Amino acid sequence: MSKKQSCSETETMLWEAALRDGGIVDTHLHLDQEPFETDREAVLERARRAGVKQMISIGCGVASSQAALRLAEQHEDIFVAVGIHPHDAGAASEADFLALQEIAKHPKVVAIGEIGLDYFYMHAPKETQQQVFQRGLELAALSDLPFVIHSRDAEEDTIALLEASAQKHRLQGVIHCFSGTLSFAERCLSLGLYLSIPGMITFVSSVKKVVRELPLERLLIETDAPYLAPAPFRGQRNEPAYVRQTALALAELLRVPPHLVASTTTHNAQQLFRLPPFVEADVSSL
Repeated sequence: MSKKQSCSETETMLWEAALRDGGIVDTHLHLDQEPFETDREAVLERARRAGVKQMISIGCGVASSQAALRLAEQHEDIFVAVGIHPHDAGAASEADFLALQEIAKHPKVVAIGEIGLDYFYMHAPKETQQQVFQRGLELAALSDLPFVIHSRDAEEDTIALLEASAQKHRLQGVIHCFSGTLSFAERCLSLGLYLSIPGMITFVSSVKKVVRELPLERLLIETDAPYLAPAPFRGQRNEPAYVRQTALALAELLRVPPHLVASTTTHNAQQLFRLPPFVEADVSSL
Protein backbone atom coordinates (compact mmCIF):
# COMPACT_ATOMS: atom_id res chain seq x y z
CA MET A 1 0.00 0.00 0.00
CA SER A 2 1.29 3.45 -0.86
CA LYS A 3 2.07 5.63 2.13
CA LYS A 4 0.13 8.37 0.37
CA GLN A 5 -3.04 6.32 0.21
CA SER A 6 -5.83 8.14 2.02
CA CYS A 7 -7.90 6.71 4.85
CA SER A 8 -11.04 6.92 2.72
CA GLU A 9 -9.34 4.91 -0.04
CA THR A 10 -8.24 2.36 2.53
CA GLU A 11 -11.77 2.08 3.93
CA THR A 12 -13.08 1.37 0.44
CA MET A 13 -10.40 -1.30 0.06
CA LEU A 14 -11.53 -2.91 3.33
CA TRP A 15 -15.15 -3.09 2.17
CA GLU A 16 -14.09 -4.62 -1.14
CA ALA A 17 -11.85 -7.12 0.65
CA ALA A 18 -14.80 -8.18 2.80
CA LEU A 19 -16.66 -9.32 -0.31
CA ARG A 20 -13.61 -10.90 -1.91
CA ASP A 21 -11.79 -12.62 0.97
CA GLY A 22 -14.59 -13.70 3.32
CA GLY A 23 -15.68 -13.09 6.88
CA ILE A 24 -13.32 -12.61 9.82
CA VAL A 25 -13.43 -12.41 13.61
CA ASP A 26 -12.10 -9.56 15.74
CA THR A 27 -11.02 -11.59 18.76
CA HIS A 28 -10.18 -8.69 21.08
CA LEU A 29 -11.71 -5.25 21.48
CA HIS A 30 -13.29 -3.12 24.20
CA LEU A 31 -16.73 -2.08 22.99
CA ASP A 32 -17.87 -0.98 26.44
CA GLN A 33 -15.29 1.79 26.70
CA GLU A 34 -16.02 5.51 26.57
CA PRO A 35 -14.61 6.27 23.07
CA PHE A 36 -17.53 4.29 21.59
CA GLU A 37 -20.28 5.91 23.64
CA THR A 38 -21.47 8.40 21.02
CA ASP A 39 -21.51 6.19 17.89
CA ARG A 40 -21.28 2.55 18.94
CA GLU A 41 -24.01 1.37 16.55
CA ALA A 42 -22.35 3.09 13.60
CA VAL A 43 -19.04 1.44 14.58
CA LEU A 44 -20.73 -1.95 14.57
CA GLU A 45 -22.32 -1.30 11.19
CA ARG A 46 -18.93 -0.39 9.68
CA ALA A 47 -17.45 -3.56 11.13
CA ARG A 48 -20.17 -5.70 9.59
CA ARG A 49 -19.74 -3.96 6.27
CA ALA A 50 -16.03 -4.85 6.44
CA GLY A 51 -16.98 -8.50 6.87
CA VAL A 52 -16.35 -8.73 10.62
CA LYS A 53 -18.83 -11.49 11.41
CA GLN A 54 -18.09 -11.88 15.13
CA MET A 55 -16.43 -9.75 17.83
CA ILE A 56 -15.23 -10.59 21.32
CA SER A 57 -15.54 -7.65 23.70
CA ILE A 58 -13.09 -7.97 26.56
CA GLY A 59 -13.78 -7.16 30.19
CA CYS A 60 -11.11 -5.51 32.33
CA GLY A 61 -12.89 -5.87 35.68
CA VAL A 62 -16.31 -6.76 37.05
CA ALA A 63 -18.05 -3.54 35.94
CA SER A 64 -16.40 -3.64 32.52
CA SER A 65 -17.28 -7.32 32.10
CA GLN A 66 -20.91 -6.64 33.00
CA ALA A 67 -21.08 -3.73 30.55
CA ALA A 68 -19.60 -5.85 27.77
CA LEU A 69 -22.12 -8.59 28.51
CA ARG A 70 -25.04 -6.14 28.29
CA LEU A 71 -23.88 -5.22 24.79
CA ALA A 72 -23.50 -8.86 23.81
CA GLU A 73 -27.05 -9.58 24.91
CA GLN A 74 -28.23 -6.96 22.40
CA HIS A 75 -26.20 -8.24 19.43
CA GLU A 76 -25.95 -11.79 18.11
CA ASP A 77 -22.45 -11.25 16.73
CA ILE A 78 -20.85 -9.95 19.95
CA PHE A 79 -19.38 -12.29 22.57
CA VAL A 80 -17.55 -11.58 25.82
CA ALA A 81 -14.47 -12.40 27.85
CA VAL A 82 -14.61 -11.53 31.55
CA GLY A 83 -11.64 -10.92 33.80
CA ILE A 84 -9.43 -8.57 35.80
CA HIS A 85 -6.77 -6.67 33.88
CA PRO A 86 -3.31 -6.56 35.50
CA HIS A 87 -3.63 -2.77 35.73
CA ASP A 88 -6.48 -3.33 38.19
CA ALA A 89 -4.96 -6.24 40.10
CA GLY A 90 -4.22 -4.11 43.14
CA ALA A 91 -7.91 -3.45 43.73
CA ALA A 92 -9.13 -7.01 43.07
CA SER A 93 -11.11 -8.63 45.88
CA GLU A 94 -12.52 -12.06 46.64
CA ALA A 95 -15.96 -10.66 45.86
CA ASP A 96 -14.73 -9.74 42.38
CA PHE A 97 -13.61 -13.29 41.66
CA LEU A 98 -16.92 -14.69 42.90
CA ALA A 99 -18.81 -12.21 40.73
CA LEU A 100 -16.78 -13.15 37.66
CA GLN A 101 -17.37 -16.82 38.37
CA GLU A 102 -21.12 -16.20 38.18
CA ILE A 103 -20.89 -13.95 35.10
CA ALA A 104 -18.81 -16.61 33.35
CA LYS A 105 -21.81 -18.97 33.38
CA HIS A 106 -23.64 -16.78 30.85
CA PRO A 107 -23.79 -18.41 27.39
CA LYS A 108 -22.40 -15.29 25.73
CA VAL A 109 -19.19 -15.52 27.80
CA VAL A 110 -16.58 -17.39 25.76
CA ALA A 111 -13.36 -16.72 27.70
CA ILE A 112 -11.71 -15.48 30.89
CA GLY A 113 -9.72 -12.31 30.30
CA GLU A 114 -8.10 -10.27 29.94
CA ILE A 115 -5.75 -11.49 32.63
CA GLY A 116 -2.00 -11.45 32.89
CA LEU A 117 1.02 -9.34 33.78
CA ASP A 118 2.11 -5.82 32.88
CA TYR A 119 5.55 -4.84 34.12
CA PHE A 120 5.72 -1.81 31.82
CA TYR A 121 3.19 0.35 33.65
CA MET A 122 3.38 -1.51 36.99
CA HIS A 123 0.03 -0.24 38.29
CA ALA A 124 0.21 -3.06 40.84
CA PRO A 125 3.19 -4.85 42.44
CA LYS A 126 4.51 -7.92 40.62
CA GLU A 127 3.46 -10.27 43.41
CA THR A 128 -0.10 -8.94 43.37
CA GLN A 129 -0.33 -9.19 39.58
CA GLN A 130 0.93 -12.77 39.71
CA GLN A 131 -1.63 -13.76 42.36
CA VAL A 132 -4.51 -12.25 40.37
CA PHE A 133 -3.21 -13.86 37.17
CA GLN A 134 -3.12 -17.26 38.90
CA ARG A 135 -6.69 -16.78 40.10
CA GLY A 136 -7.72 -15.94 36.55
CA LEU A 137 -6.12 -19.13 35.22
CA GLU A 138 -7.88 -21.11 37.93
CA LEU A 139 -11.20 -19.48 37.04
CA ALA A 140 -10.70 -20.40 33.39
CA ALA A 141 -10.09 -24.03 34.36
CA LEU A 142 -13.05 -24.07 36.74
CA SER A 143 -15.33 -22.55 34.09
CA ASP A 144 -13.92 -24.74 31.29
CA LEU A 145 -13.23 -21.63 29.24
CA PRO A 146 -10.12 -20.49 27.36
CA PHE A 147 -8.16 -17.54 28.73
CA VAL A 148 -7.01 -14.29 27.12
CA ILE A 149 -3.59 -13.15 28.35
CA HIS A 150 -2.08 -9.68 28.51
CA SER A 151 1.72 -9.87 28.83
CA ARG A 152 3.92 -6.81 28.59
CA ASP A 153 7.58 -6.80 29.63
CA ALA A 154 6.82 -9.97 31.60
CA GLU A 155 7.64 -12.87 29.31
CA GLU A 156 9.56 -15.03 31.79
CA ASP A 157 7.01 -14.73 34.60
CA THR A 158 4.13 -15.24 32.18
CA ILE A 159 5.66 -18.48 30.91
CA ALA A 160 6.54 -19.64 34.42
CA LEU A 161 2.97 -19.19 35.65
CA LEU A 162 1.55 -20.85 32.55
CA GLU A 163 3.88 -23.83 32.92
CA ALA A 164 2.89 -24.16 36.57
CA SER A 165 -0.79 -24.06 35.59
CA ALA A 166 -0.18 -26.69 32.92
CA GLN A 167 0.84 -29.10 35.66
CA LYS A 168 -2.71 -28.90 37.04
CA HIS A 169 -4.96 -28.03 34.08
CA ARG A 170 -5.08 -28.38 30.33
CA LEU A 171 -4.16 -25.02 28.90
CA GLN A 172 -6.43 -23.40 26.32
CA GLY A 173 -5.96 -19.76 25.51
CA VAL A 174 -4.32 -16.96 23.60
CA ILE A 175 -1.63 -14.35 24.10
CA HIS A 176 -3.46 -11.21 23.05
CA CYS A 177 -1.82 -8.35 21.15
CA PHE A 178 1.30 -10.41 20.56
CA SER A 179 4.40 -8.24 20.22
CA GLY A 180 7.01 -10.37 21.98
CA THR A 181 10.18 -12.20 21.05
CA LEU A 182 10.34 -15.25 18.81
CA SER A 183 11.52 -17.29 21.81
CA PHE A 184 8.45 -16.25 23.80
CA ALA A 185 6.22 -17.08 20.84
CA GLU A 186 7.73 -20.53 20.46
CA ARG A 187 7.36 -21.28 24.17
CA CYS A 188 3.71 -20.22 24.11
CA LEU A 189 3.06 -22.32 21.03
CA SER A 190 4.71 -25.31 22.70
CA LEU A 191 2.12 -24.98 25.48
CA GLY A 192 -0.65 -25.23 22.90
CA LEU A 193 -1.59 -21.55 22.97
CA TYR A 194 -2.64 -19.26 20.14
CA LEU A 195 -1.09 -15.86 19.41
CA SER A 196 -3.32 -12.92 18.49
CA ILE A 197 -1.87 -10.49 15.97
CA PRO A 198 -2.68 -6.77 16.36
CA GLY A 199 -2.49 -3.82 13.99
CA MET A 200 1.06 -3.18 15.20
CA ILE A 201 2.22 -5.40 12.32
CA THR A 202 1.47 -2.47 10.03
CA PHE A 203 3.99 -0.15 11.68
CA VAL A 204 6.40 -1.90 14.12
CA SER A 205 9.35 -3.50 12.34
CA SER A 206 10.41 -5.74 15.23
CA VAL A 207 6.92 -7.23 15.45
CA LYS A 208 6.81 -7.79 11.69
CA LYS A 209 10.11 -9.68 11.87
CA VAL A 210 8.80 -12.12 14.48
CA VAL A 211 5.35 -12.59 12.96
CA ARG A 212 6.92 -13.66 9.64
CA GLU A 213 8.20 -16.74 11.47
CA LEU A 214 4.87 -17.77 13.02
CA PRO A 215 2.54 -20.54 11.79
CA LEU A 216 -0.77 -19.25 10.47
CA GLU A 217 -2.59 -22.25 11.94
CA ARG A 218 -1.88 -20.91 15.45
CA LEU A 219 -2.77 -17.25 14.85
CA LEU A 220 -5.78 -15.06 15.56
CA ILE A 221 -6.30 -11.41 14.59
CA GLU A 222 -7.57 -8.51 16.67
CA THR A 223 -7.88 -4.74 16.88
CA ASP A 224 -7.69 -4.08 20.64
CA ALA A 225 -10.00 -1.19 19.72
CA PRO A 226 -10.19 1.62 20.65
CA TYR A 227 -6.39 1.30 20.98
CA LEU A 228 -3.54 0.61 18.53
CA ALA A 229 -5.15 1.59 15.23
CA PRO A 230 -3.25 0.12 12.26
CA ALA A 231 -1.74 2.21 9.49
CA PRO A 232 -3.05 4.34 7.84
CA PHE A 233 -5.39 5.06 10.77
CA ARG A 234 -2.67 5.60 13.39
CA GLY A 235 -3.49 8.37 15.82
CA GLN A 236 -7.22 7.81 15.35
CA ARG A 237 -9.59 5.73 17.42
CA ASN A 238 -9.28 2.10 16.42
CA GLU A 239 -12.46 0.20 15.58
CA PRO A 240 -13.35 -3.37 14.64
CA ALA A 241 -13.65 -2.69 10.91
CA TYR A 242 -9.90 -2.16 10.85
CA VAL A 243 -9.16 -5.79 11.75
CA ARG A 244 -9.49 -6.32 8.01
CA GLN A 245 -6.40 -4.14 7.57
CA THR A 246 -4.50 -6.38 9.99
CA ALA A 247 -5.61 -9.47 8.07
CA LEU A 248 -4.34 -8.00 4.81
CA ALA A 249 -1.03 -7.02 6.41
CA LEU A 250 -0.65 -10.51 7.89
CA ALA A 251 -1.24 -12.06 4.48
CA GLU A 252 1.51 -9.89 3.04
CA LEU A 253 3.95 -10.79 5.83
CA LEU A 254 3.30 -14.53 5.56
CA ARG A 255 3.14 -14.41 1.74
CA VAL A 256 -0.20 -16.18 1.57
CA PRO A 257 -3.50 -15.14 -0.06
CA PRO A 258 -5.71 -12.86 2.08
CA HIS A 259 -8.62 -15.28 1.83
CA LEU A 260 -6.45 -17.94 3.49
CA VAL A 261 -5.71 -15.61 6.41
CA ALA A 262 -9.42 -14.84 6.71
CA SER A 263 -10.52 -18.47 6.67
CA THR A 264 -7.71 -19.81 8.88
CA THR A 265 -7.89 -17.16 11.60
CA THR A 266 -11.67 -17.52 11.60
CA HIS A 267 -11.38 -21.28 12.01
CA ASN A 268 -8.87 -20.79 14.84
CA ALA A 269 -11.15 -18.33 16.65
CA GLN A 270 -14.16 -20.60 16.20
CA GLN A 271 -12.22 -23.54 17.61
CA LEU A 272 -10.67 -21.78 20.60
CA PHE A 273 -13.72 -19.82 21.73
CA ARG A 274 -16.32 -22.39 20.59
CA LEU A 275 -18.19 -19.74 18.67
CA PRO A 276 -21.39 -20.60 16.81
CA PRO A 277 -21.62 -20.43 13.01
CA PHE A 278 -21.44 -16.94 11.58
CA VAL A 279 -24.51 -14.75 11.84
CA GLU A 280 -25.03 -13.58 8.30
CA ALA A 281 -25.91 -9.90 8.25
CA ASP A 282 -27.36 -8.04 5.29
CA VAL A 283 -24.72 -5.41 4.58
CA SER A 284 -26.21 -4.17 1.34
CA SER A 285 -27.78 -1.16 2.99
CA LEU A 286 -24.87 -0.27 5.27
